[in-house]
Amino acid sequence: MTLALIFSLLFITGLDNLILYEYNIRLQFKNLQEKLKTIASTAAIDIDASLIRKVPLSKEGVKSEAYKKIAEQLNKIKKANLQLKYVYTIAKTNKPGIWQFVVDPAPHVGTRTSFPGEEYEASRFPEMLKAYKNPSVDSKLVFDEWGVTLSGYAPIHDKDLKTVAVLGVDIDASEVYTLENAARVKAIFILILVIALSIILGAWVSMGVTRPVKNLVEGTRKIASGNLSYKVEIKSKDEIGELAKAFNAMADNLSQSREKLHDYFYRIVQAMVRSLEAKDHYTRGHSDRVSEYSAKIAKAMGFSDEKVEMLTKAAQLHDIGKLGVHEDILNKKSALSDSEWDLIHQHPTVGEEILKPIFLDEEMLAVVRSHHERFDGKGYPDGLRAGQINIFAQIVSVADSYDAMTSSRSYRVALSKEEAIARLKEGCGTQFNPAIVEAFIRALR
Repeated sequence: MTLALIFSLLFITGLDNLILYEYNIRLQFKNLQEKLKTIASTAAIDIDASLIRKVPLSKEGVKSEAYKKIAEQLNKIKKANLQLKYVYTIAKTNKPGIWQFVVDPAPHVGTRTSFPGEEYEASRFPEMLKAYKNPSVDSKLVFDEWGVTLSGYAPIHDKDLKTVAVLGVDIDASEVYTLENAARVKAIFILILVIALSIILGAWVSMGVTRPVKNLVEGTRKIASGNLSYKVEIKSKDEIGELAKAFNAMADNLSQSREKLHDYFYRIVQAMVRSLEAKDHYTRGHSDRVSEYSAKIAKAMGFSDEKVEMLTKAAQLHDIGKLGVHEDILNKKSALSDSEWDLIHQHPTVGEEILKPIFLDEEMLAVVRSHHERFDGKGYPDGLRAGQINIFAQIVSVADSYDAMTSSRSYRVALSKEEAIARLKEGCGTQFNPAIVEAFIRALR
C-alpha cells in the first residue's frame, strides 16, 4: 500500500510538472501573439490606404511610385521591429478564399517575395480571413512555403474607415517551435525520471511523506491556475522540504517573469500614447500631466501609495482608445459631425478593449472606460452616476478636464489657473464629484 501510494503521488507531481512546462510555454506564446497583434494594429494606422489602391496588380507594379512608397513604409516598420521577418500588404480577390499580394518588399537577398497581384490561398489561415474586420493573430504556428512563422494581421482603413487591404507581420517561429519541442521532451524526461525514482525509492519513504506531497500537488495546481503568489508551507529539512523551497523559488521566478512582461507591455502601450500625442503639439504631454494631477488628488484624499501608483499608471493610458479614432478627426479644427462625435465617444471602450488582454486589474480598466462619465449620469459610454462610477475614474475626470482647460488649443487659448478652478467649482455636483474637486484645489494651492 505504501509503495502504491508513493508511486501515485510522485506520478501526479511529475504530471503537474509537465503541465507547468506547457503552461509556461503557452504563456510565452500568448504574450508573443499579443505583441504581434499590437505591432500589426499600430503599424496599419501608418499605411496610406489611398496608395494601396494605386498599386498596379502585376509584376510591373513594383516599378510604380505607389508601390515604392508603401514598400518604404513597410521597411520602416520592419526596421523598427527587428524580430519581424516579413511585412506585407494583401487584399481580397473575387475568388472565395483567394487573396492577392499588393506590396511585399524583399529587403534581404534570398528571401521569398510576391509580386503585386500574385494570388495566395488565404483560406488555409482563418485568422487572416478575420483580419478584414478586426486585428487578429495566428492561434498556432503556421507551416507554409515561407517556413515556420507566426503572423499578426490588421485591417488597413481608408478615410471612410473602409478596409482596403490587410497588413501582415510575420516572425520566424522555427526557434519557438524547436524550444517548444525541447521543453516537451525535457518535461517527459522529468516525468519518466520521477516515475523511475518512485519505484526505486518508494520502499524507503514513510507514510509521513503523504501530507507534504499533497501540499506540493496543491501548490502546483495553484500555480497552474495563475496564482503565482502561492507558497508551499513545508517545515521539514529532508528532500521534500528542499523540493518545497525549489518549488517556491520557481513560483517566485514565474511571478517576476510575469511582472516583467506586464511592465514591458505597459511601456509599449505608454509609447503608443506618446506617439499619439506627438502628432498634435496641442496635446503633447497631456497624459503625463493628467497622471501627475491624478496622483496629487489621490494623495490629498489619503489613498495608499499602492493605489496612487496604480492610478498614476492608469491615468497615463486613459486616452489609449484614441488610437482607434482617425487622426483627421482628432486634429479637426472645425466642428465635428454627429458621426464623428460618435467615434470620439467610443474611445473609452476601445481603450478598455486594447488593454484587457494585457492588464487584468479591474480598477485600471475602469479608469480607462469611465473617465468621461459624469457625476449627474450624463456622461459616456455607460451613463453611470455618482457612486456607480469608479472613484479613480472620477479623479482622472477632474484632472483631465483641468489640463484641457489650462492647455491651449487651435480653437481657443488656455484658461488661467484661477479661471479653470472656477470652472471646476461650477461643475461640482453635475460633472464632477465635489469632494474630488475640493481635494484637487487643496493640492494645487
